[in-house]
Amino acid sequence: MKKKTIIILAILAVIVLVVVLKTASSKEKPVKVTIEKVNRGDLTAFISASGEVKPKKSVNISAHLPGRIVKIGVKEGQEVKAGDFLLKLDSTQYEANAEGARASIQGFNAELIKADVALQNNKSFYDRQKNLYDNGLISKEQLEQAKTQLDISDASVRAVRYQIEQAQASLKSTLDNLSKTVFASPIDGIITSLRVEEGEVAIIGTMNNPGTVLMIIADLSVMEVEIEVDETDVVGVRLGQVADVHVDAFPNQVFKGKVTEVGSSALVKTVSATAQESKDFKVVITLDDPSKLLKPGLSASADIIAAEKKQVLSVPISALVVRDIKAAGGQTVEPSRDRAAGEEEGVYAVENGRAKFLPVKKGVMGELMIEIQSGLAEGQEIVSGPYDALRQIKDGTLVVAEPKKDETKK
Repeated sequence: MKKKTIIILAILAVIVLVVVLKTASSKEKPVKVTIEKVNRGDLTAFISASGEVKPKKSVNISAHLPGRIVKIGVKEGQEVKAGDFLLKLDSTQYEANAEGARASIQGFNAELIKADVALQNNKSFYDRQKNLYDNGLISKEQLEQAKTQLDISDASVRAVRYQIEQAQASLKSTLDNLSKTVFASPIDGIITSLRVEEGEVAIIGTMNNPGTVLMIIADLSVMEVEIEVDETDVVGVRLGQVADVHVDAFPNQVFKGKVTEVGSSALVKTVSATAQESKDFKVVITLDDPSKLLKPGLSASADIIAAEKKQVLSVPISALVVRDIKAAGGQTVEPSRDRAAGEEEGVYAVENGRAKFLPVKKGVMGELMIEIQSGLAEGQEIVSGPYDALRQIKDGTLVVAEPKKDETKK
């Protein structure tokens, strides 16, 4: 009897153990998530882009005519005023051309005097012949000959005067070329680049050749940052918006500025036939108080403040998900700023320990937080992560808050 009792108890124990294991295996396992509350706060939306520092006013000094550089009066980095001497080209040929033009004018003036004297003589002769003809003392043919001689003299005078005008125009052109052999500063500024030496030959530009840039003068009192903004962001850029500028050469300094120019057309870029061209637009930010240490060409990045909101409902950007409405149970897809047809954007709220999808209307997007215009209430608990958990949970999923990293270290 004892043996049978032991066997029966053993069988009952096995049955109980199987039931317990089956119950334990069928028990719902909660998903560990990060839970945060919907709070109010200040949000700032930034549009970020990179570019380089440039002076507002910069002038490339190039040669208008070819010539050997005989004198340079400035050095790179030197401060100059408008009208200061910069450099001089060899002007021997142009001076000789000017002297030749002046001599031609003097010669034509002498010819004009002779032609004028001949014209006066022929006019007097014609007047006498006309008087004789009126009195019937000479024939009409003789009068016509005198008139022809007068017309020829008049034409000669006019021809010489045209030659004088042509010579004067030639002299004017030669003097203009002569003046272009001496270069003076067109603006107040600094010689930021001196690219030639005395003895070099300046080459003028053509359609396919830009020619020799002798030097660059820039006014560094007003500095700008020229950035390239993506086409998806440029629609949010407006004139007068404030920007924080970071220059790579000054990692610990933030420069303040304002948007002063927004490109109306995309920048032209050369891309391969297989690559897709990205559309960028030029945006210029003028710095409020530029440092004297800033130099043209320094790499920089800018954060343009596109929008600011005070004390608005906000949640972490990581909490925002897009759900497929058509999928069974409302499958969650990857968090995204854009959504296609048949999808809705929202967050998972936590109610009685379970996840519940709530559609929301978003507003300004900050660096880590995003404004919620409707769909949530202040103090409401939502699931903000982790990413893998947001991919798993659906409406009704049992969730449990996992400890934050800083709490697990304590």
